[in-house]
Amino acid sequence: MQDPRTRFPQPPFENQKPFEMPGSTSKMDPTPDHGESSYTGSGKLKGHRALITGGDSGIGRAVAICYAKEGADVMLNALSESDDLTAAAAECRLHGGKVETSLGDLRQESFCKELVQQTVSKLGGLDVLVNNAAYQEVRESVDDVESELFDRIMKTNVYAPFWLSKEALNHIGAGGSIINTTSIQGFDPTPSLLPYATTKSALLGMTKALAGMAIEKGVRVNSVAPGPVWTPFIPGSMPEAQVQKFGGSTAFGRPAQPVEMAVMYVWLASADASYVTGETFGGTGGKMPL
Repeated sequence: MQDPRTRFPQPPFENQKPFEMPGSTSKMDPTPDHGESSYTGSGKLKGHRALITGGDSGIGRAVAICYAKEGADVMLNALSESDDLTAAAAECRLHGGKVETSLGDLRQESFCKELVQQTVSKLGGLDVLVNNAAYQEVRESVDDVESELFDRIMKTNVYAPFWLSKEALNHIGAGGSIINTTSIQGFDPTPSLLPYATTKSALLGMTKALAGMAIEKGVRVNSVAPGPVWTPFIPGSMPEAQVQKFGGSTAFGRPAQPVEMAVMYVWLASADASYVTGETFGGTGGKMPL
C-alpha cells in the first residue's frame, strides 16, 4: 500500500527553470516517470501493433513504454529528431518487440496518411492508434492570440487526429481501437489556454461521434482526459511562477506522472475494455467536473 499523495514529487518545483517548446525531458527537475521501472507488463497487448503520436516525451512516451512492456510493437511519431525520441525508442526496444520511429509534421494531411501507411508497412499492420500529439502556448489576453498560433494548435490538436483516424480506419480490424488524448481543459478551460482548451473540447465531440461510426467495423474509440501531468509541456509553455506550483491545487497536492495516465491507455487498448466505446476517462487528480 502506498499513499497516492506522496507517491510522486509534490510542488514547489523550485529547481525547474522554464524552457522553450517542445521542451526536453532531460532538462526537467524532477525527471518524469514514464514507467521505466515503476510499470510491470503482463502480456495484455501481445500481438498488437500501435501508432503513438507525440511518442517522444510525456504521456506519449509513457504509453509507448507501457505498450512495449505489454508485448506490443510500436511506431513512435515525433515532429523532429531529439534525445527524447532516441531515449523513448531505446527503452521500448529493451522489451523485445518491434520499435519504429517516424518524423514529420502532423499539420500536413499528406504526412498523416503517410504515417499510417508507414506503420502498416513496418509493423505489418495496425491495431491501435493513439492520437496524443498536441501543442499549446499561454496567452493572457484574447488580443494576444495570433491567428497563426490558433491555426497551429487547431491543426495539431484537431485536424491531425481526424486525418489519422480516417486513414487508420482503413487498416484497423475488428477488435482494434483509437484512443485520443483530450484534457480537463475540454471541460473546465483555463482562460490563458483558450486555443488549447477549444481544441480539447472539439476532440471530446470527435471521440463520441467517431465511436458511433467506427463500431460498425468493430473498432472502439475512447479518450483519456488528463489533468496536470508533469511533462515537458509544462516548463516549455508556462511562466516560472506557474511551473513552481504546478499540480498543487489537485486533491493529491501534486501533478500526475505520465505513467499514471498510461495505464488507462493500456486498459482501453486491451480486450479488458471490449464493452467500452465513446467514453472519456478522467485522470484529473479529482478536478473533473461532475
